[in-house]
Amino acid sequence: MKKVKVAFFDFTCCEGCQLQVANMGEMLLDVLDLIEVVEFREVMSEKSNDYDVAIVEGSITTSHAVERIKKIRKTAKVLIAYGSCAAIGGINGMKNNFKLKEIREYVYQKDAKHFDTIPTHAVHQVVPVDYTVPGCPVYIPEFIQVLKAALSGLPYNVPDNAVCVECKLNENECMFDKGVTCLGPITRAGCNSWCINNGNICYGCRGMVSNPAENGQKDILEKHKISLEWIENKMNMYNKSRELGELK
Repeated sequence: MKKVKVAFFDFTCCEGCQLQVANMGEMLLDVLDLIEVVEFREVMSEKSNDYDVAIVEGSITTSHAVERIKKIRKTAKVLIAYGSCAAIGGINGMKNNFKLKEIREYVYQKDAKHFDTIPTHAVHQVVPVDYTVPGCPVYIPEFIQVLKAALSGLPYNVPDNAVCVECKLNENECMFDKGVTCLGPITRAGCNSWCINNGNICYGCRGMVSNPAENGQKDILEKHKISLEWIENKMNMYNKSRELGELK
C-alpha cells in the first residue's frame, strides 16, 4: 500500500509542538506504517515539495508567511493546524494589543524598518484548515487521533465543552477551592485536563468554548472575589487573535 506523504512546517512559534511529536516515541508506531515523513525540520534535513498532508505549527505574522502558507495550502490535499499558535494565534497574538509600528520599533529599535510584520493570525484566518489540534504544546493522544482521522478521511471536531468536565472525570480537586484561579471553566476540553492533573492551572491555551456558562462563571468569580478584568487579561495570553477576521 502506498504511504501517505506527510510534511511538517513551522511559522512563528517556539517549535515546542514539533518537539512534542519528535519525542512521542512508541506512540507514533501506530501510524508510521501508513505515512512517509518527507519534511520535518526538527528531525531531518530533507525537504520536499511533494506531500499529501501538511502539518503546520505557528501563527502567521509576516507578509512572507502569508505567501508561504498559501503555497503550502495549494500543494497539500489536507492541512492540519496544530498547537495554539497555529490553531488560535497563541502567545504571539499578544502583539495585537499594540500598534504594529510601536511594537516593531520596541523590539528592533533602529533596525525596525528592515523587519516586516502584520497582525498575528491563526492559520485558519489565512487559508482553509481541514483539522485543528489546539494546545500549548499539543496533547499527543489527541494529535494521534486527529492524524488517524485525517489519514482515514474522517472528521474530527475539537471538543466544545469546558476543561472542567474532564477535570471532574479525573477527580481533581478544583483549583478555585485551592485558592488558585484557573481558566478551565471557559476553555475547550480535549487535553484530558492535562495541566491540572499535574498540579498546574489551565491557562486557556486551547481557546474558548463557543458558549461558556457565563452565569456559572460569574458565580465562581464572585465566590472567590476575582475580577472579570483579571480573567480577560489571562485569556488574552493565548486568545487575542480570535478578535480578527479572515486575512484579506
